[in-house]
Amino acid sequence: MQNAILPPSANDDTVAVVAVSTVQLADRVKQLGDGAEDWVALNGFNAAEGMLCLVPSTQGRKAVLLLGLGDAEPNAMHLGASVARNAPVATYELESGIEDAVSFALGFALASYRFSSYQQNKKPASQLKVSEGSVQEALAPILSGVQIARDLINAPANDMGPAELADEAKVLFTNHGGSIEVTEGKQLEEGFPLIHAVGKASDRAPRLIDARWGDESHPKVTLVGKGVVFDSGGLNIKPANGMLLMKKDMGGAANVLGLAAMIMAAKLPIRLRVLIPAVENAISGSSFRPSDVLRSRKGLTVEVGNTDAEGRLVLADALTYADDEKPELLIDMATLTGAARVALGPDLPPYYTDDEELAETIAVHGEAVQDPLWRMPLWKPYREYIGSKTADICNMNTIGSGFAGSMTAALFLQEFVENSESWVHFDIYGWTPMEKDIKAQGGEAQGIRALFDMLQARFSQ
Repeated sequence: MQNAILPPSANDDTVAVVAVSTVQLADRVKQLGDGAEDWVALNGFNAAEGMLCLVPSTQGRKAVLLLGLGDAEPNAMHLGASVARNAPVATYELESGIEDAVSFALGFALASYRFSSYQQNKKPASQLKVSEGSVQEALAPILSGVQIARDLINAPANDMGPAELADEAKVLFTNHGGSIEVTEGKQLEEGFPLIHAVGKASDRAPRLIDARWGDESHPKVTLVGKGVVFDSGGLNIKPANGMLLMKKDMGGAANVLGLAAMIMAAKLPIRLRVLIPAVENAISGSSFRPSDVLRSRKGLTVEVGNTDAEGRLVLADALTYADDEKPELLIDMATLTGAARVALGPDLPPYYTDDEELAETIAVHGEAVQDPLWRMPLWKPYREYIGSKTADICNMNTIGSGFAGSMTAALFLQEFVENSESWVHFDIYGWTPMEKDIKAQGGEAQGIRALFDMLQARFSQ
């Protein structure tokens, strides 16, 4: 994906992209010279939005790709994606018709992504030459972060266990001058009992990844990501079709690492911390069981209503640890509930916060960068749904099974946050079921472009 954008020094053998509206079409085609009008008519090109027509080169003129704008205000990102996805493989350069070159190039790059690490025969892909250095500067952090998130989610679980996830975090933070600590073994069992309980059944040991970057005098922003590298469901085992995508259950971890990459590449004035509980929810004689009562790092006891609701358990200990530092902003991301998908589908992740200003700011930036998000309520009366007669709290609904699943999961997590100035929880899907527009089928970065845009605006002033 990052290789889709070429620097100004790249070869000159490019196809010019000329964007035209229906009103401009006739005059613009005339400027292309003899034969162009007949060629455009033969191809039925009428400049409808996203429509493409490649006009071959002639003597004295390079090949031109006509890109339809229709009659409405053009969406530069979607138009860039249309060129990457639908035009013949070539090297392109935007010549005219679109003012927002950054969004056009971003759409082109996002749509160009392919996960081909395990394929011998890689298909050729188009590239976009960008002449303006400012465009490349604006794109670099975003493309780096999205690539990391997508690649990590797409990696198969046999190659992406807790240790490998920790290694990826180490490489990322070391490359940017940060530091990392990993807690495992006896220290994990004593200090983070919920993380240990969920991951102990696997022969790939659980661990807590704790990475830091930035000046200690800067505002503290902490990211927490669910790192369940594969989720069998535990003793409440998932059916076969429910396990097919469970390599993506570390999508929260992948996305916070992607966001961290953006923050560090842009050198935002932030004291950044990333916490990832990395576990595999496997099955063995040491698996935790339904009806077990576990003691959390915070001291609250948790009744296990379902071992397939393990994500909120590992996040609870990580959030408690993060909250001890009282960050200015605490963000957690997790592929947490199927209920969120039932409510909002795969492309619109819900988020939860009691901070009204933060909620509005996230919505504004999500819309601005076309990274859709939807706020859902932390409805306090539903707290009784996760009550327990045996323990302080239950990890599943005990009243009205199936009701408000995403909301009660968020309420569970809120129990472990009390000191942070602001906290927001994202219940993401981390996956695109079918290729479309700027998205390739597979692992997806969700919400991090919006959060990066928000953090840039908030902390770069």
